[in-house]
Amino acid sequence: MSDDTINITRREFIKRSAAAGSAVAATGGISYLLYDRTGPVTGPDGKKANFPDFTVPAISGKSMSVVRGAGREACLKKAIELLGGMDRFITRGDRVIIKPNIAFASSPSLGATSHPEIVTGIARMCFEAGAESVSIMDNPINDPAGCYLLSGIEEAAAQIKAKLIYPGENLFEKLTLEGGRLIRNWPVFSKPLMGATKLIGTAPVKSHHRSGASMTMKNWYGLLGGRRNIFHQDIHVIITELTMMFKPTLVVLDGFDVMMQNGPTGGSLSDLTKKNTIIASTDQVAADSFGAGLLGMAVRDLPYLSMAEKAGAGTTDYASLKPVKIEV
Repeated sequence: MSDDTINITRREFIKRSAAAGSAVAATGGISYLLYDRTGPVTGPDGKKANFPDFTVPAISGKSMSVVRGAGREACLKKAIELLGGMDRFITRGDRVIIKPNIAFASSPSLGATSHPEIVTGIARMCFEAGAESVSIMDNPINDPAGCYLLSGIEEAAAQIKAKLIYPGENLFEKLTLEGGRLIRNWPVFSKPLMGATKLIGTAPVKSHHRSGASMTMKNWYGLLGGRRNIFHQDIHVIITELTMMFKPTLVVLDGFDVMMQNGPTGGSLSDLTKKNTIIASTDQVAADSFGAGLLGMAVRDLPYLSMAEKAGAGTTDYASLKPVKIEV
């Protein structure tokens, strides 16, 4: 990846977006200006969505771990250790992309975005395993600069010397998912991923007023551009298609402060319940199937889980992976 084309600084992004001014405030964020003219597809398909398969070889008994304890970072480290350590996933020279949920300009204490301790912890372990670079990217609903700042992700990236990738229009391309019904000729925040060798997704456990829950699979929604809210009427289909399109190296589900109600934005500490749990897995469907239980839900309550399983993206029967469960 070229720093000149991808690593856009917050100052540069704000300068490029300044012309939007009051229009941004009226429409709800800069991210909606990216390919904002895109509506339902009526023309020919776009370029085939052909992302790298970022997965690593399976190891029996090391596909999923569940760790409970008092501290996020300690639980994260143990969860990765139980899967074989970050050295299993990251090798010297790897160019790693971390995709957190940074959708909202919200304090990390409110649980609407990925916690900076998790992002920092993952990035640090990647560097220790020999990664050449670690980059963090999302296409937030609200102003990206504000979201990166207020979520604490900007400071976390600076601490660990990870790169922040802002969603500049030149980093999107119109793609079509083979066999997909919704992702057809649709703008996707794709170009940074094409230069990466590993992909790690991380998200908090939240209720969601449309999909029922927002976890690691729903997190890929943040890589769509355009007026992606039109997909809300087919929310389970779009989540399934995103899970088919992105094959991550690893996912980390943060179930420390679970948003039990008023998701996905929340806004009050009363929306959160302490669960003090971190789930790490090579199977995003399994991770989210376990996470459903933290919300008091079952797999049947979240149709996209079974839909993704049928599409071959993973298993809802997380117990079949023999997850290691411990407390620290």
